[in-house]
This record gives sequence, structure tokens and C-alpha cells, in this order.
Amino acid sequence: MVHYATPQSTPPMSPLHASATPRTPGAGAYSELPPPSPHTPRPPITLTAPPSKKKQRRTAARSLRAIRAVRALFRSLPILAPACRFHGVLPRHGGPSRMHDGHVSGASRTTGTLFGYRKARVTLAVQETPGSVPILLLELAMQTGRFMQEMGAEHLRVALECEKKPPGAGAGIGRTRLLDEPLWTAYVNGRKIGYAMRREPTEDDLTVMQLLRTVSVGAGVLPNDVMGRDAAEGQEAGDLAYMRARFDRVVGSRDSESLYMLNPDGNNGPELSIFFIRI
Repeated sequence: MVHYATPQSTPPMSPLHASATPRTPGAGAYSELPPPSPHTPRPPITLTAPPSKKKQRRTAARSLRAIRAVRALFRSLPILAPACRFHGVLPRHGGPSRMHDGHVSGASRTTGTLFGYRKARVTLAVQETPGSVPILLLELAMQTGRFMQEMGAEHLRVALECEKKPPGAGAGIGRTRLLDEPLWTAYVNGRKIGYAMRREPTEDDLTVMQLLRTVSVGAGVLPNDVMGRDAAEGQEAGDLAYMRARFDRVVGSRDSESLYMLNPDGNNGPELSIFFIRI
């Protein structure tokens, strides 16, 4: 008599408890794998520091002493009245004179960057060089996308006004640099848009400056993954747009300065003018 063995039922295989094979590792092997990185790592910040305020004050003090010495020398010389006078030789200047290349004579060159997420506020960064830390970071009460649309006009004028403190309001009045004022009233082409606030650079601001350190003039969009934002945040705030150009900085007085952005293509004059006024 032949006896047949009853076959044993094989338990179903679960994907969570699969046996380890040379090609398929066990469940314990998956817990040792590092999670994938959702963002591109940010670049290290290598921006150079701007000149210190102490160095600028020492330079200004030396210049002031030199001017006083020249004035004292001319005061000691006798006054000679010329016999003949020539009229109409000296030109009359109604404003800042410009050279043949469109640049303002006597102005210092700076780098200006307007950047921000399209649905967020636009920020103005002023640097001495494209690879240095900003000396001014100003946030305007205007969306970046709308500001870029305003740039499509023939000429855009931004006026920033702050109040002059009355004499006797406190110690050190009158010694605050114009660009160190914390709060401004902003106007775009004569229309009040709200306020502009000076702030210290954040990690995102320094990352933008680091990514643009080799760009002297240009405009474009920075990807959201480099800025540490996921797809949902990027869709909500929009892309980070930027526009960088060279500016001529003109210091009129202690209470007025101007920035003129020039067209790099030719002699068409400034496309953007920014005025800082303390009244």
C-alpha cells in the first residue's frame, strides 16, 4: 500500500517581510539607506566684506584735512582782479553732467540687484562689487512681478523719502548716514506704494548674492530647489526673479543721494533712477 504525503501549505510572501537574497536585500537593509535629498545643497558663502566704516571715516577725515589746508593756502594769497572778463565761457549745469558714454561724471560705480519671488516683495541690494556683501538691503512694499512690469516702461523713477530728525531730539543727531536710515516712504513714478525698510541680509539673501557673484549685468530666474524650497512653496510664491546692473552713485549732500542704472547696450541713458532724500 502506497502512502502519499500531504503537501504543506506555503505562507504567502509579504513585501514587508521578504527574505533576503543576493539581489534583493532584506527589510533591515532598507532602514540603513540614507533618505534622498529633496533639495540641491546651497553653495558656501564666499562673499568678501565691504570696507569698514572706520576706514571710510579715516579716509574722509584725511580728505577734509587736505581740503582745509588748500583753503588756508588760497586765503593767504593776494587777490588779483583781472583787467578783462570773458562772458559765457563757463557752461551752466542744470543737473549732473554726463560724459559721451552716458555715465555721470564724478559718480562712483556700484552694483545694484533687484530680486525676489514674483508674488513676494522686491528687494534692492547695493554692493561695491558683485562679489562683496551688500552695503544696503532695502525691501520695498511692492511685489516683484509687478515691479518687473513697471520696468517695461521707458523710464522708472523710484523716490525714497525719510524724515529728518529735529535738532535736540537726542544725542548723535545728524551723524546717521543717509543709507543707514531704517524706514523710507516709497514712490514709483510719483505714485506712493507704501514703505521701504532697511534690513540685514538673511541666509537667502546671501545665497542669492553668492549665486550671482560672477554676474555683472543680466536678468533671469533662480531655481527653487537651490533656494531650499519644495514644489509646493515654489508654486505658491513663484520663481525667484532677479535683475542686476551697474549703477552710478551720485552723492548730492548729506541728505540726498541718487543711483542711476545705465543701459549697457548703448547711450540711451538711464532706465532706472533711485533717489534717496531726507527731508
